[in-house]
Amino acid sequence: MRGALSGPRVLLRRLREVMAEPISAQGRLDKIVQTIAANMVAEVCSLYVLRADGVLELFATEGLNREAVHKASLKLGQGLVGMIAAEASVLNLPDAQEHPAFSYIPGTDEEAYHSFLGVPILRAGRTLGVLVVQNRARKSYSDEEEEALQTTGMIIAEIIASGQVSGLASAQQTVLDLARPMHLEGSALSDGVGLGHVVLHEPRVVVTNFIAEDPDKEVQRLNSAIANLRLSIDDMIERGEVAHHGEHRDVLEAYRMFAYDRGWARRMEEAILRSGLSAEAAVERVQSDTRARMQRQTDPYLLERLHDFDDLTYRLLRELMGKTGKDKALPDNAIIVARTMGAAELLDYDRTRLRGLVLEEGAATSHVAIVARALSIATVGQVPNVVSLAENGDSIIVDGESGFVHLRPPGDVEQAYVTKVRFRARRQERYRQLRFKEPVTLDGTRIALNINAGLLFDLPHFDESGADGIGLFRTELQFMIASAFPKLGQQTELYSRILDGAGGRPVTFRTLDIGGDKVLPYLTRSVQEENPAMGWRALRLGLDRPVILRTQVRAILKAAAGREAKIMFPMVSTVDEYRRAREMVHRELAFLAKHNYTPPSQLKLGAMIEVPSLLFEIDELMGEVDFVSVGSNDLFQFMLAVDRGNAKVSSRFDPLSAPFMRALRVIASKSAEYGKPATLCGELAGTPLSAMALMAIGFRSISMAATSIGPVKDMIRSVNLGELRAVIEPALAGREGLPLRKLLQDFAEANDIPLN
Repeated sequence: MRGALSGPRVLLRRLREVMAEPISAQGRLDKIVQTIAANMVAEVCSLYVLRADGVLELFATEGLNREAVHKASLKLGQGLVGMIAAEASVLNLPDAQEHPAFSYIPGTDEEAYHSFLGVPILRAGRTLGVLVVQNRARKSYSDEEEEALQTTGMIIAEIIASGQVSGLASAQQTVLDLARPMHLEGSALSDGVGLGHVVLHEPRVVVTNFIAEDPDKEVQRLNSAIANLRLSIDDMIERGEVAHHGEHRDVLEAYRMFAYDRGWARRMEEAILRSGLSAEAAVERVQSDTRARMQRQTDPYLLERLHDFDDLTYRLLRELMGKTGKDKALPDNAIIVARTMGAAELLDYDRTRLRGLVLEEGAATSHVAIVARALSIATVGQVPNVVSLAENGDSIIVDGESGFVHLRPPGDVEQAYVTKVRFRARRQERYRQLRFKEPVTLDGTRIALNINAGLLFDLPHFDESGADGIGLFRTELQFMIASAFPKLGQQTELYSRILDGAGGRPVTFRTLDIGGDKVLPYLTRSVQEENPAMGWRALRLGLDRPVILRTQVRAILKAAAGREAKIMFPMVSTVDEYRRAREMVHRELAFLAKHNYTPPSQLKLGAMIEVPSLLFEIDELMGEVDFVSVGSNDLFQFMLAVDRGNAKVSSRFDPLSAPFMRALRVIASKSAEYGKPATLCGELAGTPLSAMALMAIGFRSISMAATSIGPVKDMIRSVNLGELRAVIEPALAGREGLPLRKLLQDFAEANDIPLN
């Protein structure tokens, strides 16, 4: 008996004819298995579909007892069919009944058949079912027959995913298809609730033409696309444009490793020549097979490479289909869904249409999360596989309070969230009523509340919040959304408009904090760093490239003519670095004075404390600065050796732990001793609970996202600070056994202090 009677190409053409026939869903499945059996000279062809309850149900058969259709079933992992589904692997056996996993399903009449070939039905690496052929004779099926059956599985996967068979499952069961409602859980990164429709950040290329009219031409198209892909990756690595895609060099090196893998290219060529697939279908076929294999690995490194492989494949598909650019145009009520994203990429989208953000990765202190909070965009991160589960246009709800994501939610869930949004609106109205009330504790201590900002559209939030000032203006955001370095005039105009909008309230400009995970695409870097977060960034970069820092300082000074100017320098490691930066400011003042420039009415210079070494020069520093600001995100990262962008470790350490609070207390104490104001402007200040801790250890000025002002002020006006300090001090001294976070929660509950 020969392999495939007419070959995979003829089988695909016959299946295409079946797909076009105006018949019922069950009739189509029946005809598909009949066509496969005839083409492969198989006595049996059976289709099992995976239901939502993890059971594989027999949906169609040619050769077995038809009475068993929608009655026979196997659990995931049970029998040969269950094992194929669980492992997403092909099983080719000359005598299936001798295999230890063989399990006979009563009523199917399958005991007469020995040879067995089963393949998983895969879509985006997810198993949707199993396709099986069998014969009485004991034999091993050929590679060509395996290829034919796997290729057929791609077409059946699209039928299942489209929902065409969803109504065929046995009573009260649903098919595991991509159209069903899904409740996903992740980590809440930015408060708020967003209802809308999915927009994939990297839109998945949908392959519609599976069949190659001219296989040789398809191979040429494939090889040309691979060559272009390799060139683009080489070019990105050579030019250092790593951050443009939000990835570090090691990711691009992984791309390059995959792109130059001859085995990868060969498998795609074979899928074209042996199965008659188009180039796009061959890429998708190899991706799905490889993804299914890699998902079974337990090595974390290999699982991370799975994401790299997915990204590379989508790049290749876009290359083949001429879709190399991104369309940032959004529909109304858009929810962006992405594996990961840089802050600049988020800013590319139209804010007026954006309602939420969902990420497979992302931690609370990642820069995209910080920007999302600044923009008041409901954001949930660490949602596994959400990119492969979602389709463009799917309805979706993002709950930035609980960390829940509802994909294709049923009507009752959607209605419940509509009610929740109305409730939030009423709560926000209560916060708005606090706008003109002072943030003073019950025992009379005033806490200055400031906002973190970075762009002009932060100003309306500033006014609405009733904040005391802008405690941190992130000047790098202007650079991140530009295609080239903003010129002196552009920077001056922005800073002037920010000061105008502040209406006399203080604005603290942080000089350019780029480097690490905020490398600008147009900034050439001669050396690639293995640990950029602790390398050439922020003030270090500004001191080494003084033109950049001098231009920015000059712009701030010109914008602040006749007004107060507050400038602080990020990532200061030593007092000497601060002195060098201060000297640069004084030189710029002298330069502008020669050109009849009106100086600021008052100039204050400060340093950000985010490198632990400054804690051991704290007295020298306080003697030099006008003020300090604490960057709690980086300080915590460096003190506890926690990569703030790595979700696997960032959640393992608590910023409210006693050791970190003791370090912050040193800064607050020295600030009071030297009379130099200290503001904490990291994400730690943005929740009522952690703001309570900061007040208790001595901070009297904190800065946060504008949306956090209301909840934090509400908390402040409900706290007796003296009583709070009496509770916290023993814990900081090591005399209290309970964790600091638990003490704060208990104190708030006992004293009816609002924490949301």
